[in-house]
Amino acid sequence: MTGSGNRQGAGEIADEAAAWVARLDADGWSADDEAQLERWMAADPRRRGALLHAQACWVALDPPAPRARATMRRRGLFMAAGGALAASVVGGFLWLAGGTTYRTEIGEIRRVPLADGSTATINSDTQLEVTLASRRREVRIASGEAWFRVAKDPARPFVVEAGQVVVQAVGTAFSVRRRDGGADIIVTEGVVQVWAAQADGYRTSLVAGQSAFFGDNAAVRISDGPPSAVDRALAWRSGAIDLSGQTVAHAVEDFNRYNRRKLVLADPRLAGEQIDGIFRTDDPEGFARALHDSFGVPLDTSGAAIRIGRANNISAEEGTSSLTSLHQHGKATRP
Repeated sequence: MTGSGNRQGAGEIADEAAAWVARLDADGWSADDEAQLERWMAADPRRRGALLHAQACWVALDPPAPRARATMRRRGLFMAAGGALAASVVGGFLWLAGGTTYRTEIGEIRRVPLADGSTATINSDTQLEVTLASRRREVRIASGEAWFRVAKDPARPFVVEAGQVVVQAVGTAFSVRRRDGGADIIVTEGVVQVWAAQADGYRTSLVAGQSAFFGDNAAVRISDGPPSAVDRALAWRSGAIDLSGQTVAHAVEDFNRYNRRKLVLADPRLAGEQIDGIFRTDDPEGFARALHDSFGVPLDTSGAAIRIGRANNISAEEGTSSLTSLHQHGKATRP
């Protein structure tokens, strides 16, 4: 935990701060640890604030161990403003202890430091449970998606279960999304092993840049795309949807994951049309207007849902003209 000072990004500093809080909470804190922490904070003025923030969030969740809380007071780092920070903790950093069930609402994305030094970025409408035991670190994803940056600990494999799909890593970064009948896995760093629970003897290794769908029945579909494909698929971590040659139907499905106000594709003939663009996850109307502006399709934003296209009473000639217009306009792009 001796990063490179001002060259570090804010996210990396926050990850290191969470790891320091874990060490403060553990047994065996020494004078050498104290000196290392002081050097770490002195190397970058942002680090002291990141440590205070991580500790305040931990206190706000009222962890059950009184010894750990006493350690925070001994260090003189307890913040009276912890309650105020707790009120703004959504979308920020939370302390997640072992054996904790964690949920995000529709449209909510959270970045969570784990007690082993790992971090989890949890996508919209997700439920997962984390158990950090002495020989094994386990995450069970009941629904939704999360991306993990795993702290290296060869003695304690990091295992994620999503239905019957099992993913194991030691020190790497990858995402898992639970789907009907299986799970999507994307590897951004290192190597993971994936298998179906009932077929432990048949494991598949995925390396950085690879993605795959693993079925609960052990069926496997592996994709080797350019690095940009991984970045697009994980753009949600920064609150974006990055489309590149995706169909309108796929884009509508993505937006509906993040918003209670749903997009409705009234004309199914639009479903297979392709579109490019980068949009905010919380801007379904902006996406719908991009389709309207680029492709000339009708748009109705007056109701509870946003309706795209015209559903009924389209003549054959009119329908052909509409699809021709889509092809002539090409791909919509909205920064």
